[in-house]
Amino acid sequence: MAMLVRAPNSTLPTGDHPQKSGVLLRRPKLHSARRFQLHAQKRASPGAGSETPSRSENAVLKAAWYGSELLGIAASFFRPSQPPTVAEAGAAGEGVSEPRGRAQVAEAIKDDFERSYFVTGNLTLTAYEDDCEFADPAGSFRGLQRFKRNCTNFGSLLEKSNMKLTKWEDLEDKSIGHWRFSCIMSFPWRPILSATGYTEYFFDAGSGKVCRHVEHWNVPKMALLRQIFRPSRWVWEKRSD
Repeated sequence: MAMLVRAPNSTLPTGDHPQKSGVLLRRPKLHSARRFQLHAQKRASPGAGSETPSRSENAVLKAAWYGSELLGIAASFFRPSQPPTVAEAGAAGEGVSEPRGRAQVAEAIKDDFERSYFVTGNLTLTAYEDDCEFADPAGSFRGLQRFKRNCTNFGSLLEKSNMKLTKWEDLEDKSIGHWRFSCIMSFPWRPILSATGYTEYFFDAGSGKVCRHVEHWNVPKMALLRQIFRPSRWVWEKRSD
């Protein structure tokens, strides 16, 4: 709807001289701007196609996770047998006391970080419930022995690795370990994985052992996966020689 706006120093028009009218017909700018805004909001309505990329990414990530698990199992058949680890010796009662209560379990986990338990599988088994739940961005499963096997098998695919506990928090219902991790995989293109994250440790109220082990990565899930397919600088330097 048009608006009547009086021009400066003008008088209202008379019936005899309409051409001398000082009245200007202007269409308000706010109307068109508002209409454009509503149109844009309608086109960008929430929920339009927002779930599909997330579902596809999760599917790819899960496929990669299960694929790496199977690859690790296959690689384990060609890996020579190794002597029991420190943690396994403790589980068998050979000179290493079993942690009792939440405080001792937390200290055992901190020691496991010194042994890079994520990629060596050298963890204190008696600090966890046998049916402990292990979760990460790709999925979750139950079973301490399966977690140890996966960690050990993943470590066999690495050329170098470095893991450091950077911060530890004791909360009412859980403890949180913040960490930094990097490694070079033994694939021909020598990809480098590097990330930071944290792990939540939930303790059983009765035994004080860990009953849930939940990993969180501070990098996008797909970005971490893409690192596996990116050749390292060492490969590029070899190609240029």
